[in-house]
Amino acid sequence: MARHPVQVIAVTGGKGGVGKSNVSVNLAIGLAELGRRVVVLDADLGLANIDILLGLSANKTIENVLQGECDLRDIMVKGPGGIRVVPASSGTQKLTQLNSREHAGLIQAFSDIGDDMDVLIIDTAAGISEGVMSFVHAAQEVLMVVTDEPTSITDAYAQIKLLNRDYGLFRFRIVANMVRTPQEGTALFNKLTKVTDRFLEVALQYAGAIPQDDALKRAVQRQKAVLEAYPRSKAAIAFRALAKKVDSWPLPSTPRGHLEFFVDRLVQEAGA
Repeated sequence: MARHPVQVIAVTGGKGGVGKSNVSVNLAIGLAELGRRVVVLDADLGLANIDILLGLSANKTIENVLQGECDLRDIMVKGPGGIRVVPASSGTQKLTQLNSREHAGLIQAFSDIGDDMDVLIIDTAAGISEGVMSFVHAAQEVLMVVTDEPTSITDAYAQIKLLNRDYGLFRFRIVANMVRTPQEGTALFNKLTKVTDRFLEVALQYAGAIPQDDALKRAVQRQKAVLEAYPRSKAAIAFRALAKKVDSWPLPSTPRGHLEFFVDRLVQEAGA
């Protein structure tokens, strides 16, 4: 298991279609540009899409690891900017029904590669299933992606409420995605904060905004990250700014700053 600090970030959001995977991938590349060794775990088990998003070919997936056929090093795919991607299976029903112990076993597999990474980014599925909650609960940082739509705001609030009430999470970092102006991003954050301040004992922190940008759509069509395909686009500039902010987040000096903590949280949950 890694003995040096590993930053574990869960990228999540209550609603599907808010751009979690794009945020995960481009944040990872932005951090890699800053010299960080980054691994992205496609934790949308059953509806995996990061390998497709980046045009990568994955011969083996997490399912092969769970079946004991290989370890994580065998399935990791090298992505743009030097990031590494751990692909999940798409359309495999079994992977959408893992219990807590199986989730813990999956993450335990990361023990062998912990010394080769500085940041682990977990791209979660949408919603508030047990699988999503187990990954988010165990991470050090929760980066919640929200768009300026009533359903996105409502679902983000529901996820925050559940994570706070049932898992004791207190701090949530918010990314306003697909906004037309910086002011719209700030206003979106204020909308969410107004509700959480009234009903919950949580701390929301604004991580920044990603603009609505046709370059991002074109990059997706080309199966490339916008940082790779259009590095000077508005979206790419915003993702680099987000990466710099994330890079400045302090790592705890306690065991919480190590990958062991992430694994232990899942193991404890499995035994609960």
